[in-house]
Amino acid sequence: MNWRRSLVLSVAAVVLAGCATIPTGPSVMVLPAPGKSFESFQSDDMACRQWALQQAGVQPSDAVNEKLASGAAIGTLIGAGLGAAIGAASGSAGAGAAIGAGSGLLAGTAVATGPASASGWEIQRRYDMAYQQCMYAKGNCIPGQVRASKRASRVPPPPPPPGFSQGAPAPPPSGAYPPPPPP
Repeated sequence: MNWRRSLVLSVAAVVLAGCATIPTGPSVMVLPAPGKSFESFQSDDMACRQWALQQAGVQPSDAVNEKLASGAAIGTLIGAGLGAAIGAASGSAGAGAAIGAGSGLLAGTAVATGPASASGWEIQRRYDMAYQQCMYAKGNCIPGQVRASKRASRVPPPPPPPGFSQGAPAPPPSGAYPPPPPP
């Protein structure tokens, strides 16, 4: 009876350790545009979070939990079936099914952890891209992105110094050292 308690505690520890934590909002930085009020920025943020969630289709954490649960369920069913078959051969189908179900739960959860995590991060990436696009379209700043600005009128270069001709070298600025003598 003591081994069953240990098995249940082990299964619970593995299941809890396999839980992935993914942000429930954007994982990218967006800053308010210069001169934009914080209240306006918050309004943009809420609208863009809603729009990004619609574009992603599902919360990343929900996708991870769904994949983990389906992997654990499939593993439990397969393990219970194999355990019952092995237990029936040895005369104890019920105990074999219980041991098989526990083992299947562990194996199914372990196998589903990688794909579930990858799925969640892919959805998070789509969410972040949609959020940044929306915030940028509303005029907010995304660090690392350069926004096109009005170009200043082109200023002509200063005139050449007096005595300068196109083919002659430019005279040294005042206070500069003379050029070194040729070797």
